[in-house]
Amino acid sequence: MNPKTPEDIPVKASYISSGVRMDQLPAADRPEFALIGRSNVGKSSLINRLAHHQGLAKSSASPGKTRLINHFLFEIPPATSMYLVDLPGYGYARASKKEIEAWNVMMKRYLRERPNLVCVLQLIDSRLSPQKADLDFANQMGEWGLPLVLVFTKTDKDSMVQASRNADRFGKAMLETWESLPPTFMSSATNGRGRNEILKFLVDCSKQWAQKG
Repeated sequence: MNPKTPEDIPVKASYISSGVRMDQLPAADRPEFALIGRSNVGKSSLINRLAHHQGLAKSSASPGKTRLINHFLFEIPPATSMYLVDLPGYGYARASKKEIEAWNVMMKRYLRERPNLVCVLQLIDSRLSPQKADLDFANQMGEWGLPLVLVFTKTDKDSMVQASRNADRFGKAMLETWESLPPTFMSSATNGRGRNEILKFLVDCSKQWAQKG
């Protein structure tokens, strides 16, 4: 378990299932938020930090090897219940052309057909200048009209000044094709930066989803 402070939002989290097909996913009976990013960007680490449960989501020993859609149930008092979904990373090299094509088909179906998907949280390594794979994915979400949130990870590895500069550079690159930028968070799975802000955002989105339903 990760250490908590009195101000932290309490969460009860548990692993639900892993699947490779739409018919293997849990019932679409609550709001769902998908986390995706380049391999080794820290998706599992962020899920664990949000849950305050170090062993909840397990990282693959070989980056780029994960091919499953992993569902985690997050329950936040007093009455919010949601799924967080750990999706396979994109931009990986250790895969055959056939495997990449199969991944693309699976992800397209999930992202465009999952009825309870509220938004996609795209994780981006804050230590790096804008990467083509990240920009390509963001632009694809824009073309499909899917709500997108940017989460810059590993902000504890360099100075916040450098992390903010890279985030600004990414935003400027996005504005070449986007009219305005999506919601953006700075995060660290190590020191908890951004945890409460992200959870509050997810709770607000969940309430809006419930009202529409």
